[in-house]
Amino acid sequence: MPSDTTEIILKGISGAPGICIGKAYLVDKEGVDVIEKYAITPDLVKKEINRFKSAVTIARNELSDIIKGVPEDLRQHSGILETHLLLHKDKMLYGKAIDLIENEMINAEWALREATSQAKSMFKNIEDPYLKSRSADIEHVSERIMRNLVGRKDVNISNIDKRVILVAHTLSPAETSQIQLEKIMGFITDRGGKASHTSIIARTLEIPAVLGLDNATQIIKNDSIIIVDGSQGIVIVDPEEETLIRYDELSKRYETRKAHILRTSDLPATSADGHPFTIMGNIELPEEIVAVKDHGGEGIGLFRTEFLYLGRTHFPDEQELFNQYREVAELMAPDPVIIRTLDINGDKAITAMSPPEEANPSLGLRAIRFCLQKPDIFKTQLRAILRAAAYGNVQLLIPMISGCEEIRQTYKIIDEAAESLEKEGLAYNRDIPIGIMIEIPSAAIMAEEMADLVDFFSIGTNDLVQYTLAIDRVNRHVAYLYNPLHPAVIRLIKQVVDAGKKKKIKTFMCGEMASEIINLPILLGLGLDAFSMAPQSIPGIKNIIRKISVKEAKIFLKEVLKQTSALDTMQLITDTYGEILANGTYDENKDSA
Repeated sequence: MPSDTTEIILKGISGAPGICIGKAYLVDKEGVDVIEKYAITPDLVKKEINRFKSAVTIARNELSDIIKGVPEDLRQHSGILETHLLLHKDKMLYGKAIDLIENEMINAEWALREATSQAKSMFKNIEDPYLKSRSADIEHVSERIMRNLVGRKDVNISNIDKRVILVAHTLSPAETSQIQLEKIMGFITDRGGKASHTSIIARTLEIPAVLGLDNATQIIKNDSIIIVDGSQGIVIVDPEEETLIRYDELSKRYETRKAHILRTSDLPATSADGHPFTIMGNIELPEEIVAVKDHGGEGIGLFRTEFLYLGRTHFPDEQELFNQYREVAELMAPDPVIIRTLDINGDKAITAMSPPEEANPSLGLRAIRFCLQKPDIFKTQLRAILRAAAYGNVQLLIPMISGCEEIRQTYKIIDEAAESLEKEGLAYNRDIPIGIMIEIPSAAIMAEEMADLVDFFSIGTNDLVQYTLAIDRVNRHVAYLYNPLHPAVIRLIKQVVDAGKKKKIKTFMCGEMASEIINLPILLGLGLDAFSMAPQSIPGIKNIIRKISVKEAKIFLKEVLKQTSALDTMQLITDTYGEILANGTYDENKDSA
């Protein structure tokens, strides 16, 4: 029914694709916005600590009950909630808050807020969006404890008994996991990002979600009609009749195409002229393997291993790492599991005390640079990976390589790890493929020489674009210049692929460029062998590959290489492949040029 008011369009971040139209349901979370600081006398310190401990215990019990009630289709993400459970007693929050109460003799609420602020600050300089989003996990755990401290009730989404779209300031993974699909059509939040655990769960549920809207809860009223376009990150409030009709039709088309593409997700990714491609999934957690398999993935092309290192005051031990890696290897066997070694500045990720800040973190001590400077930490991870390789098709991927010497140094530590396992009589496999990530221009330029030292290349386009164009992709002032279709980026990728073919090693792509169908005609023309992406992107990519001729894509590439701007390249793709791309995706509105 049309509204008497003028429609309002809100732009946010795509959390999960899809379109839904319905009534808004504002989630009143009774947030704790105003906290007063007050001093306590020495004789009340013990009582205040006990009050804090009691709030933590109640919060943990609440979360435990939620975990027990997680529906079957979300069991794969119960590890996220288990991690939240551990954070309740982590030294960053629990220990630090108690220390503040004791040493500064302040109330528990203020101590918790200070401990939370310090813990979150550890993540502020991390470049990787996924890792950066982990600060939200700390905040969600803190909010649950805080509500118990001040006596506020938690929201119970599972009790909502009408068909609605949730509108909230923020939703934690615990709250999102309570969503009943027969009641909740989708959700939108003021806060959050694409890499958040809430977003990951939304994509698993396959319900539309838009995050990071800033002030949606202030603009939208209960029972307002809203349209959520999760593909484009748009919310329309009080839509006009013409808009309603258009989006209703788009929604039907989306669902029809989605159903068709998902039905064919198990078909091989073979081009129109018979060239086979391997399509794999990127994961952060073992629980995401289910999504990779369900969406037709043929292995794990990028297993990010940073998760076990986050939010801790100590590094994980070898057995803990081995258990995780072995689980993934066994579940995916005989398909490959490509494990990327630690790709963060470890100190920033695991210590409660912030180290001296680097002026340029993305150019500083991270990934292989950190690992080579901390060989004991690196060797622990390598031992766990080599042990897991005895239980499946494990391959090793080294990030942020800039020169041949780093590869040689890495092999030396791998050999030392293997020798130590041999001496201890532990089962392991040293004879595994070892590849490097091509994400620094120097590596792309030296690809031919590096190909003599490794078994495969994996192109990480997120960083390669950033470093090639000298653009901080999270800097809003220059982010608009970040474009993987820039001629310089395409030429660097071609140089890498050509070097791989000359030296007879395969070249994969695991960056976001691989998951955008608009890029496929160029990528197939370049001659890449395999692609890895978020599991939900796999069916659409496989579907488009089956519609494109590699022979024609190679001819098309010759025209692409003549272009001098990303805009010209985009227009060329539109003119040549626009119809194929539009007819092969879930959402023609988003992916057609």
